[in-house]
Amino acid sequence: MATKEKNVWILLVFILSGIVVGGLLGELASRIDWLWWLSYGESFGLNEPITLDLSVIQITFGLMFKINISSIIGMILAVFIYKKL
Repeated sequence: MATKEKNVWILLVFILSGIVVGGLLGELASRIDWLWWLSYGESFGLNEPITLDLSVIQITFGLMFKINISSIIGMILAVFIYKKL
């Protein structure tokens, strides 16, 4: 009896693509009056990048997350599609 083994990396790619596509759709939906709620969300992360200066090399670190309703819906849809595969 053959079992279908699912890869965790594929699930991660599905979830990240769902978040990105959902976020883009949320930004587009913010321009439509009756779809404004899809763009409702929160941003968190480093407001200003952190710079590490070692005289020879300068490294700048920065990270910002912007999560909205449509990116959460996209993530849920990605998991649902992954389970159907």
